[in-house]
Amino acid sequence: MPETSAGPVIQTAMRMRKPPSEVFAALADPQRTTRFWFTKSTGPLEPGAAVSWTWEMYDITTNVQVTAFEQDRRIAFTWDNGPKPTNVEILFTEREDGSTFVSIEESGFDGDAEAVTEWRLGSLGGFTLMIAALKAFVEHGIVLSLVADRFPDVHPRY
Repeated sequence: MPETSAGPVIQTAMRMRKPPSEVFAALADPQRTTRFWFTKSTGPLEPGAAVSWTWEMYDITTNVQVTAFEQDRRIAFTWDNGPKPTNVEILFTEREDGSTFVSIEESGFDGDAEAVTEWRLGSLGGFTLMIAALKAFVEHGIVLSLVADRFPDVHPRY
């Protein structure tokens, strides 16, 4: 896993065969995002927004503070994704064929090496499932339930 001058990071990325406006909307609009990632949100991602996201299947809620918002290009936020808040940046890069390359980077992991490694691996796995579910949703309208099915015995209702 990469490290930058700011410390350890995780990165994942994938091409979506839809224009940036559609992919961006799927992540900014909780009515869409709840179809493939978290199950509840207190509001949309927009400039300066402070929202909470809930994964009911895991009984987890995290606070999210939007730190950068460029329509159809970039969303950055801090969130309570572990023992301390981390920073997430999602970039939406339009390709010549009209598709979108989505890249996600999370930084700000801090602590002892073993704990940080475990935290980063969990976060990388979560974002990898999310970006795959996003692709299925925006390209084909398919709800894969990847995030809910990762740990099916945690909450059998899902």
